Amino acid sequence: MSLIRKSRKKAEINIVPLVDVLMVLIFFFLMTMQFRNVNVLNITPPEIQTAGKNLLNEQILIGISTEGQFYLNNQEVPEAVLKEALKIAGEANAEQPVLLVSDEETPLKHVTKVLDMCRSNKLNRIRMKSR
Repeated sequence: MSLIRKSRKKAEINIVPLVDVLMVLIFFFLMTMQFRNVNVLNITPPEIQTAGKNLLNEQILIGISTEGQFYLNNQEVPEAVLKEALKIAGEANAEQPVLLVSDEETPLKHVTKVLDMCRSNKLNRIRMKSR
């Protein structure tokens, strides 16, 4: 008897199909991911069925937290500073748009206070952000 050893083929893993599948998954997740703006305030705006997109670029951004703190262009400000800033903005350009962002749990008295401040300073182009 002759002892002939047959060499066995080493087990190999072909990684090309694995890389292909990985690339398809990465592409899928990138295409379906929702990119959102990170805001300073952690708020949930109220839902409005007829809400449209705000296309105004130069605007005054006023945020109101649930505790009644005011934010002007993502900077926390006291009420007196907000009043003065709205007065200056109203004198400079009465057509300046204002975007009001507040949490859905924010009491209405804080929202109406800001609305009154805007209107008393001739800023009548007020929009409320919703989802």
